[in-house]
Amino acid sequence: MSNSSTDDSGPLLGPADIRELAGALGVRPIKQRGQNFVIDANTVRRIVRTAEVRPDDVVVEIGPGLGSLTLGLLEAADRVIAIEIDEVLAAALPSTVAARLPGRADRFALVHSDAMHVTELPGPEPTALVANLPYNVAVPVLLHMLATFPSIDRTLVMVQSEVADRLAARPGNKVYGVPSVKANWYAEVKRAGAIGRNVFWPAPNVDSGLVSLVRRDKPVETSATRAEVFGVVDAAFAQRRKTLRAALAGWAGSAAAAEAALVAAGISPQARGEALTVEEFARIAEMREAGK
Repeated sequence: MSNSSTDDSGPLLGPADIRELAGALGVRPIKQRGQNFVIDANTVRRIVRTAEVRPDDVVVEIGPGLGSLTLGLLEAADRVIAIEIDEVLAAALPSTVAARLPGRADRFALVHSDAMHVTELPGPEPTALVANLPYNVAVPVLLHMLATFPSIDRTLVMVQSEVADRLAARPGNKVYGVPSVKANWYAEVKRAGAIGRNVFWPAPNVDSGLVSLVRRDKPVETSATRAEVFGVVDAAFAQRRKTLRAALAGWAGSAAAAEAALVAAGISPQARGEALTVEEFARIAEMREAGK
């Protein structure tokens, strides 16, 4: 099966289709928006398969671009809601869907907006999030969507390989940090594969990775709020080379107060943030509230 021919693409977009669409719209991928369009139908099918999209799923997609992944999702899911910030791309997408999957066009909805500002979506609640996320906003957009739409049970995002490593990192790993802990607040996170550069147009100068996030059955058990827990996480990694006693001094009001909260939470004041699980950060947050 050839990656470059369009005859095996079916309703999906091949390289020639993508360039033709882009040419007709006068679209050049915009670097500031991290736009890299997927031009390989087999990669799209692989993403949909890896995301385990089911026939009853309501999938939300961010940054659909010219619609490569959108069409693949629409073939597999009950309905797809795409969020697109780019005016030209947003205007063109419904007609691409209608032309290539006419029988499914009524199951597609478009939201022309910045995903960071989206707080509600049309139609039934989304059950899955599948997206090729722009590299420069991947983590904040992902965390915003998980926080705003608790009905999203399964997520598969394609991000820069380093971002994928960070999101999926475990405590003790040198790239474990704020994204790792915050993603883990919501979900079980793991790497779900690598994506080569040649399936994109233009080809990015970085590798990409897939990250799977399956929402926790039970939230982290804590009396602290998410904002309180995330406050500890931000403080701990703002000065990640320092011990938690020193790194949390500003957050707690003093180094002594930080030490008291850490000891009460059963955590060594000499430990560093990269050693702690999200549950341990939650315990620290509880202890400061208890110590007030």
